[in-house]
Amino acid sequence: MTADDLRQDADLGRVPELSVVVPFFNEQENVRELHRRLSRSLEELDIPYEIVFIDDGSRDETPELIDALQRDDPRLTVLHLSRNFGHQPALTAGIDRAQGRAVMILDGDLQDPPELIGRFVEAWRSGFDVVYAVRTRRKEGPIKRAGYFLFYRLLNAISDLDIPLDSGDFCLMDRKVVDALKGLPEQSRFIRGLRTFIGFRQVGLEYERDARTAGSPKYTLADLVRLATDGLVSFSSYPLRLVTYLGLLTGLGALGMIAWVLFDAFVRHSAPRGWASLSAIVLLIGSVQLICLGIIGEYVRLIFLETKGRPTYVLGRYTPMRSTNGREHEGFR
Repeated sequence: MTADDLRQDADLGRVPELSVVVPFFNEQENVRELHRRLSRSLEELDIPYEIVFIDDGSRDETPELIDALQRDDPRLTVLHLSRNFGHQPALTAGIDRAQGRAVMILDGDLQDPPELIGRFVEAWRSGFDVVYAVRTRRKEGPIKRAGYFLFYRLLNAISDLDIPLDSGDFCLMDRKVVDALKGLPEQSRFIRGLRTFIGFRQVGLEYERDARTAGSPKYTLADLVRLATDGLVSFSSYPLRLVTYLGLLTGLGALGMIAWVLFDAFVRHSAPRGWASLSAIVLLIGSVQLICLGIIGEYVRLIFLETKGRPTYVLGRYTPMRSTNGREHEGFR
């Protein structure tokens, strides 16, 4: 179905104007409250909408809670992934099945306020194809704030694209942007980077990111480092150029050392005899080589993952939204 078909069907009430995609992983403390606030905000917009909840292999009561909500809410679509695939694959699953003329993404921990959706829709209706949120302040610990601050500025400095600072996955995308995103061949997805790559008319909306209301963060330090590494490697060739620069710098240093050794041997005769300086040089060159191999290895890892062609996620169970008369929504099977 094309974007024009979706617009025509939306006018006839067969597909929603807006789809809201929310991934969950062990968020039993937040599911009901998020659904309540999200439904209230969408009802205030007075437009046809659907909510897409994705259970990313949760091991608590999250799956049962969203199933119970789906039985009472005809506008709720529920996806259960076969296991925990991660935040970006879960978002991809929701985007793949969202049917709205526009698709909104927000996290399930209530740090992205559902009450801001109206501002996103207003900007979209004014002609922007992508409306992304820009975090002006984070109500999180100083270490995490510093890590995010450094990551976004490093990514902006070395990326081949102009990825906006402090912008996460919290955004609204027009149907043509969603269709373009779904058409990209990457299996390892960094959605905020792919969103920038696609282009179209984009605008940022500033907001203050709330603190987590309940539960514990699901992104561990290792997860954040892995996401940052994938983003840097996927959207920047600078690390590979850095390998070349390090090699040239090491070579120049070696030539300079050779020149100094020859000069001292024939002129000054002042160099101390021993193995310490030689060991330091060998260790320095070895560390540079290992760093270079590590950088190249990250690119090889992504190439390896892409060439295998495995799906980004595996869907375990899918319950589409229903129309108000109790039947399943047309076009959702």
